[in-house]
Amino acid sequence: MATPRVCILKADGTNCEVETAHAFELAGATPEIVPMNLLRWAERSLADYDILVAPGGFSYGDDVTSGKIMAIELLSFLADDLRRFAEAGKPVLGICNGFQVLIRTGLLPFGEFGSAQATLTTNERGRFECRWVRMRREGDAEILDGLPELIELPAAHAEGRFFADDDTLQRIEDSGLVALRYVDSDGETTTAFPDNPNGSLHAIAGLTDPTGRILGLMPHPERFVSGHQHPEARARITNQERAQEPYGLTLIRRVVEIA
Repeated sequence: MATPRVCILKADGTNCEVETAHAFELAGATPEIVPMNLLRWAERSLADYDILVAPGGFSYGDDVTSGKIMAIELLSFLADDLRRFAEAGKPVLGICNGFQVLIRTGLLPFGEFGSAQATLTTNERGRFECRWVRMRREGDAEILDGLPELIELPAAHAEGRFFADDDTLQRIEDSGLVALRYVDSDGETTTAFPDNPNGSLHAIAGLTDPTGRILGLMPHPERFVSGHQHPEARARITNQERAQEPYGLTLIRRVVEIA
């Protein structure tokens, strides 16, 4: 059985594509870092890949707003290819800036291509936040199957506050599209800093689409694929903790499994 091919998008300002490629290699896939221009010039085709990833960073400098220019580029030049990719049920992962991109294309949360229904805006404290966060997995999305209920991942962003109007938030909740929520040390949902690093409404840290095969999240799974990357690695001494696969690798391995 051939290993899944992963298209990891690259544009000016993205800066997590190498780590993301490494994580997918560890998970048993064959990743390729693909500059956006190669797709626009038809030197690469999304149809040739099994997984699509929009990685973290600051695509095009986030000069307009986070993820906006890459989203416009996808909608303007690659709309048909992207739509066919999603309609084929191929998994799509958006990490941090990539989550922002997926929101602005309309792929998340409702899969309404070309219609942005929500946003990820400036952190409530108005500054860049770089810290580990705890989250609770919710729902039964296929792309998260097998992930533990409570996980930790590093987050690093200035525009990660999930925001939508009340009707949209209710529709998201009613549709079961919340994938991950920020929680405190007791595992309780929180909108309070620092456990919720950005003030996201409903403590939303990640969303899936209605198919459960498109996932966007603000924290970085590619930055926790080895035990020594955890800030308390030396203190995690129990046999259970030693045996626990890093949560980021578990998540990425699941994306590979469903491709």
